[in-house]
Amino acid sequence: MAAVSLPPLNRKQHAGHFMFCLRGLAEKFTEVDTSRVTLAFYCLSGLDLLGALGSKTTEEDRTTWREWIWRQQLSGKYGAGFRPGPSLAIPSVVNDYDQPHLINTYTAILSLCILRDDLTRLDRQGIISFLRSTQQDDGSFTPIPNWGEADVRLVYCAFIIAFLLQDWSGIDVEKSLRFIRSCRTYEGGYGQGPNQEAQGGTTYCSVAVLALAPAQHQPALSSDEKEATVRWLLQCQTGGFQGRTEKTQDACYSFWCGAAIEVLGAGSLVDVNANAAFLGDCQFRFGGIAKFPNETPDPFHTYMALASLSLYPPSPSEDSSELRSWQFGKMDALVNAQEKTAEWAIANVPTSNDIPTM
Repeated sequence: MAAVSLPPLNRKQHAGHFMFCLRGLAEKFTEVDTSRVTLAFYCLSGLDLLGALGSKTTEEDRTTWREWIWRQQLSGKYGAGFRPGPSLAIPSVVNDYDQPHLINTYTAILSLCILRDDLTRLDRQGIISFLRSTQQDDGSFTPIPNWGEADVRLVYCAFIIAFLLQDWSGIDVEKSLRFIRSCRTYEGGYGQGPNQEAQGGTTYCSVAVLALAPAQHQPALSSDEKEATVRWLLQCQTGGFQGRTEKTQDACYSFWCGAAIEVLGAGSLVDVNANAAFLGDCQFRFGGIAKFPNETPDPFHTYMALASLSLYPPSPSEDSSELRSWQFGKMDALVNAQEKTAEWAIANVPTSNDIPTM
């Protein structure tokens, strides 16, 4: 592994970027207004990775964010979960347009864990019913019941929710595992669905699903399959990582590909210095990390870049305060959260329904 000269990681500015986005999004983010719960997760988890949640936020901030997330929890004929944000709320009306969303239910639960909420308001049984209502006949999941793309990303979200709840009764696990296996490509990666091109993000979701599944379902890859998947993921590293064969490297794939490699137990094979050098070039001087160098930063790529660096901190040839700025607490690649938060979530997400019967 070649020695590398790195600029400082602009930790203070990156924390400021997250805080700015938590307090109000710029006009350019209008198109993702319907994913505000997940955007909040990127910001909160990014602050958590940087160890800045306590220093950059007040208890009033954290209470406000907790209550805002709880206002997105709703229940209906398909079960309970969290909507993507208040712009989709239709007050006092039970209808098919204001429904829980699978991705945002996952990120809402993790955000509440980051904020160390007591989770007594979590409608556990309603969420299990919601998982059941979103699973399709082929084992995939849709984001809301009866609507939307059904692919491996949603399978991961359903599995991590069941894993945290320690209750798999809302999922036909065997069907989902068959679906995941059908998405495997000749290269060793996984596509969004059967007969689709392998991608870094969908490969992460697929190997994570296999790792999360209860052991009695025998989800593990064979040694040959594992070797092929690791080889394809490593071939995606060209400094940073590209998401698909022959595509441009992109900051978010430093996490997707890197985390998949970590889940498969092959993290020692990643060129951590080359990855850090690419991500350093993607930094914006006033805070945030972009997908490419000289592009505009956003919370998603900033979080994913920091998550990758948490898994793969560089190994500089000399010690200095600048280089030490690249070192921070490790994350849990499977749960997609800072390691201590993942441990807290596993220990504290309710394993029985604490919602009173009305």
